[in-house]
Amino acid sequence: MKLEQNDNLVIGGGQAVYGGEVTEKTPLDALKPIEFSRPLALLFAVACGLAVANVYFAPPLLDAIADSFGMSHATIGIIVSISQVGYGLGLLFIVPLGDLIDRRRLIAGQSILSALALLVVCFAPTSLALLVAMASIGLLAVVTQALVAYAAGLAKPHERGRVVGIVTSGIVIGILLARTIAGTMSDIAGWRSVYAVSAVLTLVIAVLLFHFLPRNEVKRVKITYPKLIKSVFLLFIEEPVLRVRAIIAMFIFADITMLLTPLVLPLSAPPFLLSHTEIGLFGLAGAAGALAASRAGGWADRGYAQRTTGAALTIMLLSWIPVAFMQSSLWFLVIGVVTIDFALQAVHVSNQSLIYRVRPEAQSRLTAGYMIFYSIGSAIGSLGSTLIYAYAGWTGVCLSGAGISMLALIFWAATRHLTPSGAMNHP
Repeated sequence: MKLEQNDNLVIGGGQAVYGGEVTEKTPLDALKPIEFSRPLALLFAVACGLAVANVYFAPPLLDAIADSFGMSHATIGIIVSISQVGYGLGLLFIVPLGDLIDRRRLIAGQSILSALALLVVCFAPTSLALLVAMASIGLLAVVTQALVAYAAGLAKPHERGRVVGIVTSGIVIGILLARTIAGTMSDIAGWRSVYAVSAVLTLVIAVLLFHFLPRNEVKRVKITYPKLIKSVFLLFIEEPVLRVRAIIAMFIFADITMLLTPLVLPLSAPPFLLSHTEIGLFGLAGAAGALAASRAGGWADRGYAQRTTGAALTIMLLSWIPVAFMQSSLWFLVIGVVTIDFALQAVHVSNQSLIYRVRPEAQSRLTAGYMIFYSIGSAIGSLGSTLIYAYAGWTGVCLSGAGISMLALIFWAATRHLTPSGAMNHP
C-alpha cells in the first residue's frame, strides 16, 4: 500500500489519517472524472476570463483614473500593483480552501463578493477608497484558480492538459480583451462604467456557476486552516517541479506586465494620440496569439512540455525586438504583442499541466503556490514598468522586458534536469 506523508497527514488505501483520526481521502482523489462537454468547458473559461478581466481593466484606464483622482502618472502603476498584491494574498489564504470546503459554494460566494467590490470601484469617492476596492478585486479574482483546479480535478488524466489549456485560455483572453473592452467603454461612458457593467455580469456568472457546476459532495480531510496554509509552503520543499515552474511563472508574468501596463502612456501621447478604444484593440491581437497557443496543454499531455517551454521562452525574448521599433510603425507592436502572448500562454499551460500531475490530492494548494509567483511577477512588472517609462522611456521598458525574458530562458535551461520526465506522464 502506497503511503504519502505531508504535515502529519498520511494518505493510503483510500483513507487519510490526521492526528489519529481517520477520514475520507481528499476531494480531488474522491472526485469521479467526467467527460467535459463544450458548454461546461466554455462556462469555466468565460467565468475565468471575466474574473481576471476585473483585475486587468485598469491598465488602459490609468491616465483617466490618474486625472480623476489627481494622481501622478509616474506612480499610477500602484493601481495595478495593489490589485496584484490582493491577488497574491487571495492565492495564499483563499485558494487552498478548495481542498477543505465545497468548491462550488466557494466559487459562487467569491463571485458575489467580487461584484460588490466592483461596485465600490464604480462609486469610489477618493483614491484611498479606490485602492482598497482594487485590492479587494484582486483578492477575490483568485476564483479563477479555484476554477482551474476544479476543472483539472474533474478531467480524466489523459485529457487533463487539454482541459487546463481551454480553461486557462479563458484567463489569458480575459486579460487581453479587458484592454479592448475597457478602452471602448471608457470612451463611450467614462472609466467607471467599465466596473458597473462588470459587476452586473459577475453576478450573472455567479448564478450560472452555482447552478451548473458539478456538485462535489464528498467528505473532507479534517485539517485545520493554519495547517492547510502551512502545507502550501511544504509543497515547495517537497516538489521541485513546483519550485521551478513557479519561478518561471514569475518571470513570464513580470515580462507581460512590463509590456502591457505602460503601453497606454506612449500610445495616448504624440505622435500616436490614440483613443482608449484604439489602444484597446491591441488586446485583440494578443488574444489571437493566446488562442494559437491553446494546444499547449495537448502537447504537454504527449510529453512535450519541456520543448514547448524552451521554444516559447525563446519566442518571448525575440518578441521584444519588434516591440522596440513601435515608434517606426504600430505594425511592429502588433507583431510583438501577438508573439509574446502566444509564448506566455504556451509556457503557462505547460507549467500547470506539469504541476497538476505531481500531487493530485493537493491541486488547490499547488495552484495557490504556483500562482503566488505569478502575482509577484505581475506586481513587480506593473509598478516597475511605469517607473522605468517615466525615467528611461519606451527604450528602457523594452530593454528591461528583454532582460527578464533572458533571465527566464537561462533559468529554464539551468533547471531542466529538476523536472523528471515521469512528471509529464504521471496520471
